[in-house]
Amino acid sequence: MSQHSSNIVTTTQLGPRGIPEALFIENVEQYLGGPDVDIEPALQAWQQMIGKYQFMEKSTLQKQLGFEEKIPELERTLEAVELLQMKKEASETLETHFELADTVYTSAVVEPVEEVYLWLGANTMLAYPLSEAQELLKNKIESAKLKLQEVSEEQAFLRNQITTTQVNIARVFNWDVKRRKERRAKESENHPKPT
Repeated sequence: MSQHSSNIVTTTQLGPRGIPEALFIENVEQYLGGPDVDIEPALQAWQQMIGKYQFMEKSTLQKQLGFEEKIPELERTLEAVELLQMKKEASETLETHFELADTVYTSAVVEPVEEVYLWLGANTMLAYPLSEAQELLKNKIESAKLKLQEVSEEQAFLRNQITTTQVNIARVFNWDVKRRKERRAKESENHPKPT
């Protein structure tokens, strides 16, 4: 359970992937600890939680964008390796066009090849036989799609927690407005204005 100033509890348990799940306030007065409690510590605690959730949401959005960019790149690479494999099996050459610089293109003829070089990241490139390269790329695509799904689920969970937290802030604030209105009404009953 996450607690902030004045022992304000804002989360109940850990949700998926270790993200704290926001507590929904059923009864504001009971949650705060009575009718005469200052609401500021609770509002500050909930604002801190919103900030944390929004930070996590930004982080997962960046991960999602990274996977959405990486998956098509891996799929294009797999298509190229499969084309090389097909040309090798047919003992055909491959004619291709590629960009040397902005608006400067050239063509090349690629003889059938046995292996292909793949970037693995961190400035590392390795040669793989075509069949191994296909298997590696298929595994990387499958893994990236799985991680993209996990990140999407994480984002949905975070949006839900942000909404719950915003609702809690509104409920505490509205409860305080109602409480002050009731106090003013009681004061005016006890001390009627002279006519």
